[in-house]
Amino acid sequence: MIQIEKLSYGFPAKDLYKEVSFTLEMGQHAAFIGSNGAGKSTLVDMIIHPDKYWYDGKIIKDESCRIGYARQFAVRDKEQECTVFEYLSEKFVENQKATLAVCDEMAVAEDVEPLFEQYQALSDAFEAMDGDNYENNIHKQLYVAGMRELEETKLSQLSGGEYKLLQIMREMLLSQNLLVLDEPDVFLDFGNLNGLCQLINGYKGTLLVITHNRYLLNHCFDKILHLENGDIQEYEGNYAEYRCSQLKEKLKLKLQSIEEQEEIERTEKMVDSLRTRATLVANPVIGSAVNAKQTQLDRLLARQIKAPFIELREPKIELQAIEVETGNTVLSITDYNVSFDESLLENINFELLSGEKVAIVGANGTGKTTLMRDILKNNHPSIHIDENTSYACLSQLKDENIDETKTVYELMENLGFETSESIREYLGKYCLEGDALKQKVGQLSGGEKNLLQIAMIANTNAELLILDEPTSHLDIYAQMALEKAISEYKGAVLMVSHDFYLVANCADYVLLVEDNTIRRMRTRSFRKMVYDKYFNQKYLEIDKKKQELEANITLAFKKNELKTVEKLCNQLEVLSAK
Repeated sequence: MIQIEKLSYGFPAKDLYKEVSFTLEMGQHAAFIGSNGAGKSTLVDMIIHPDKYWYDGKIIKDESCRIGYARQFAVRDKEQECTVFEYLSEKFVENQKATLAVCDEMAVAEDVEPLFEQYQALSDAFEAMDGDNYENNIHKQLYVAGMRELEETKLSQLSGGEYKLLQIMREMLLSQNLLVLDEPDVFLDFGNLNGLCQLINGYKGTLLVITHNRYLLNHCFDKILHLENGDIQEYEGNYAEYRCSQLKEKLKLKLQSIEEQEEIERTEKMVDSLRTRATLVANPVIGSAVNAKQTQLDRLLARQIKAPFIELREPKIELQAIEVETGNTVLSITDYNVSFDESLLENINFELLSGEKVAIVGANGTGKTTLMRDILKNNHPSIHIDENTSYACLSQLKDENIDETKTVYELMENLGFETSESIREYLGKYCLEGDALKQKVGQLSGGEKNLLQIAMIANTNAELLILDEPTSHLDIYAQMALEKAISEYKGAVLMVSHDFYLVANCADYVLLVEDNTIRRMRTRSFRKMVYDKYFNQKYLEIDKKKQELEANITLAFKKNELKTVEKLCNQLEVLSAK
């Protein structure tokens, strides 16, 4: 379907790809992963629109390849008042109308040859889309995604998550034989995430999906494409197998590196000894031996292991370890109401105490974003943040917290960093480095913007963090680093999140938004609800054990306890096979 051969592309200050090669076969479902800012979205755009770019190498597409694309940020036309069914059937109806118009022209035209060519092209396109069965196919897709009851609902009444699923469904219905999805899971609630999983697994064509979602990675793909440091790793298999393979390869390379270092040290000592003898005795044989050993040493140094897919960029997120008095109310909501055409939230009341970590969870379209926006603005009569409590915010709203017209350097200078070196050193911990520091904030990837906001928050002494979808767009390693940082943070946290792992691992309790109100529930009860309603309990329990094993493997690597690493890797392999 797609073949990439020795592709190189970049900017004056940064090479994005250096002679990368990979293939995508007919029918494969491939996950495209990699660190934030590695260039995944750019590479996808190059595959779809190769004529826009100047690059070295080849992008070869099968002649039958028709590419569909669902973008990362779906912008809804507020004026579009059609129903869900009408929206999904739009392209088919347009084709039918155009075909009828051509037939009407053919009936009165003297020269029907060009019109017949138009008719044939429309007919071929309709057949390629399985147009004769489009109504049945729409019903099936809505059923698979769990949205059957929304068929006659107006687009304006849908949540953002539901609209995003419609975008994906629409591309699938057009029977493109290669469908590209750019972070389709971002901001989806648990129900819609399940719907997306079913749609992906039921799709018969070829898929290339940029995602950092652990649930999708473990359930939907039979090939992994991993982009890091300008190179691509291909892996035939699922993500669990790939991750296990990575860790075992890291262990193998570590052991090999130790052997190489020992050999290098022995050879260096021999070279030094021979050089010393050569200075004392004028003997051409000794001189030749020195040259031979030096050549051997150069070869050993040159072939030392370089593994861009083993030593991954993992941000070091450290939220300030502030001391707080427990029991104080830092945020209170009293009789909060919000409504649009109909009531969304009514009589909302809750208090957040110092040191508590609380997650607001609910389906798309239940008013969470509106509530969070009002809390962030802190000017609503029903919302009160304690005047003695310093707080910091992370928002997903454009220009809400950061001026996207400024460069990253300018933004950090405004925070009090005095030198370029201090900015470079600080942001380097967050994997924001090189060319990213000179870019305007608006040019950063979604994940890089989130990391930048997290870095800004971490530079404060805030006693309260207000976080809106903090793991959105972050790669897996950044997600896990943020989970750890929030767990260790001493202050209070209020976060809106659809990330099950973040909520389950960090929240003291959950505020569940449903039926126009909020109810408090224990994290354990929340986990059970998610197990029963959305996901498989066995999967989530196994996945938690895998995360714990990976954390222990990372720790054992740091301590250089390689026998422990080997033992834990074997346990992870057994667990990944379940």
